[in-house]
Amino acid sequence: MTAEQLNNLMLAVSLLALLLLFATFLRARIRLLQRILLPSSLIAGFIGLILGPQALGLIPAGIIEIWGGLPGRLISVVFACMFLGHAIPSPGTVWREAGPQICYGFLAGFGQYFVAILLTMTLLTPLFGVPPIFATILEIGFSGGHGTASGMCEVFGALGFPDGCDLGLMSATVGITLSVVFGMLLVNIAARRRYALLINSPGSIPRDVLSGILEIGNRRSIGTSTVSTNAIEPLAFHLGFVGVSILIGWLAYSVMRGLHPILKSFPLFPLAMLGGIAVQAASSRLKVDRLLDRQSFERIQGLSLDILVASAIASLNLRVVLDYAAPFSILMIAGLVWMLALTWFLAPRMFPDAWFERGVVEFGMQTGVTAVGLLLLRIVDPEYRTAAAPSFGFKQIVYEPLLGGGLITSISPMLLIGMGPVWAFLVLTGIMLLFLGVAAAAGFFHRHPGPYQSIHQ
Repeated sequence: MTAEQLNNLMLAVSLLALLLLFATFLRARIRLLQRILLPSSLIAGFIGLILGPQALGLIPAGIIEIWGGLPGRLISVVFACMFLGHAIPSPGTVWREAGPQICYGFLAGFGQYFVAILLTMTLLTPLFGVPPIFATILEIGFSGGHGTASGMCEVFGALGFPDGCDLGLMSATVGITLSVVFGMLLVNIAARRRYALLINSPGSIPRDVLSGILEIGNRRSIGTSTVSTNAIEPLAFHLGFVGVSILIGWLAYSVMRGLHPILKSFPLFPLAMLGGIAVQAASSRLKVDRLLDRQSFERIQGLSLDILVASAIASLNLRVVLDYAAPFSILMIAGLVWMLALTWFLAPRMFPDAWFERGVVEFGMQTGVTAVGLLLLRIVDPEYRTAAAPSFGFKQIVYEPLLGGGLITSISPMLLIGMGPVWAFLVLTGIMLLFLGVAAAAGFFHRHPGPYQSIHQ
């Protein structure tokens, strides 16, 4: 890389940082942005898109090109951090604490493929001529999010559907917006119908959550130093573990791409996640896991994700989105209806207690991001008094390596092309029946509990 290219990279990142800063203060001032709880990274991305060549033309195409290359690299950092600093529980503990949540989560995730493939096969392809691979953008955007969609750009390009990159990013943008808007609608309805265990009215969201600016009394530490700054900066120390995780993923990536021609399009980021799991397991065995601070890894992950989302939205190709406007809109509506149906009809008949709290956190995660799910849960269960939060956390340990950006998400476009939509739909039908059968055999199903007779404040 030449000195000029390095300077352009620094300029592009600095400009993106300025947009993130401006977006944060913009949200703190504008009530509409607060009410829809739009993350600053999305606001920054939209501002960059408006200022770019496709609209006002104030940001040169060269900067947009650099921004477009950032998400595909940063997603490996995000996924490498996923399990670092987490103690890995035994399978028995995970199933005992989160069996119903695991079955429900996989029904939601695989169901997004199930609905999308059925809809694409029977309506969208015959009517609009979209390829079968179009069906994968629902789960990639909804359950996966912007990071996963960015990581899948190379896969879509290698499989002959480069438009899937922009459609996946737009799917994630629509998903996170729907998760907040309809999540809050569900909260209001459940509170008034007394389906929420702890509240009988939705209450008010704390001001610092709305504005995004923490008051002095609510400010908290963002990490703990486990090493002396005389030796190494603590964040640099933790970044070293992230780097090792990505290197392990890169080695596996290099080997995998040589095994079969179809694997040449396999992305790096899920292997970086497996590298992180391997590093965490080795750290526990070598008794150095006490030096790993989970909050520090979350800061590295959060920083990477904010830059990733802002740059991905700012470099979005609007022409592609407009070209697919009709089939894309139908697919998004179908995905929303699927998640609403699960939350309102399956959750109360599957979860043993606090069904709405368990269901709404899953709704937020499966349509937007984990942070939105936890935010919705915090509104109905402010002190995490129900079993929803720990159950959801244990479920994520099983879910994330596979769906929502995991291995199955990564290979779904390849599997769909290789199997064809009919066989893929039949396999998904079998998977859905399997999880329903496991849930039935475990005794998870029961009648709708109805309104709670008493509300515990």
